[in-house]
Amino acid sequence: MAWGRGRTERAGKKPLASISLDLDNLWSYMKIHGDAGWASFPSYLDQVSEIVVDRFRAHGLTVTVFIVGQDAALPKNASAMRTIADAGHEIGNHSFSHEPWFHTYSYEEIEHEIADAEIAIERATGKKPRGFRGPGFSLSGDTLKVLAEREYLYDASTFPTFLGPLARAYYFLTSGDMPEEERKRRKKLFGTAREGLRAIRPYVWGLPDSARRQILEIPVTTMPLLRVPIHLSYIGFLAVHSRLVAMSYIRAALALVARTGADLSFLLHPLDFVGKDRVDRLDFFPGMSARTDDKLRLFDDVMNLIKESFEPVTMAEHARVLLDGGRLKTATLG
Repeated sequence: MAWGRGRTERAGKKPLASISLDLDNLWSYMKIHGDAGWASFPSYLDQVSEIVVDRFRAHGLTVTVFIVGQDAALPKNASAMRTIADAGHEIGNHSFSHEPWFHTYSYEEIEHEIADAEIAIERATGKKPRGFRGPGFSLSGDTLKVLAEREYLYDASTFPTFLGPLARAYYFLTSGDMPEEERKRRKKLFGTAREGLRAIRPYVWGLPDSARRQILEIPVTTMPLLRVPIHLSYIGFLAVHSRLVAMSYIRAALALVARTGADLSFLLHPLDFVGKDRVDRLDFFPGMSARTDDKLRLFDDVMNLIKESFEPVTMAEHARVLLDGGRLKTATLG
């Protein structure tokens, strides 16, 4: 497969950094972990939405928020949805049911998931999603075809790292007893080590069997060469053990991204903004021993570093610049 540089040609300007938040809710983490009680859809969105919107405003950021359709469909989350949408952030589609085994779905199931989420999200926010990220970075050829046929501008489901099997091992280690059927559904959770061979820079997927022949892919950025994660949840995990190490790590990673002439796609999660003092049911999630104040200070410090070297934009803005540049190469899913 041929990989393009995917670089935005913007002479005299900083490279772009698209900032995105996967708005995974309390119930979705419980569901993936196999915890009882998730089916009542417990939520922390009211408090999280206020915190993240205030923090983004303080940094002058307009970001992309990938919303789960099930959350958008529930009346109890209406206020949180409006808080985010009214702040002017781009709204993306994060599937309806948020099941990381999304790649095992049939074409028809994928079509329903994406369409149902799209409808619920537009009703709740007044904005129609034009970008998609699969739950747990789950991706398939049928997903790309559905996105192309529904005229999505971009996909953002790839996470090019070799550490997927280690993340999966940690997940099963902390999941306790789980029925064998559920373990089988999760057997490819977080992907294989081959994910580390995918491109870090944006490219287009070739879709020869689709009326629309291609769709843009904007990968979540990992460290060039080493392909280790640099999203904020990983930095937060390091900071629990040593804040000095965590900040040195992200400085080195951002410098390497900039030095290679690449743009940045930087990923956030709700648990980057709230600690155990606010959410006490997710002890298994890395970094949840930290307090909310510590997490918010870390976010501030990391975001200030990003703004020094990059120009923050939404993913849709990033996608339009990339597509207008016309220098992206093509890949096939294999």
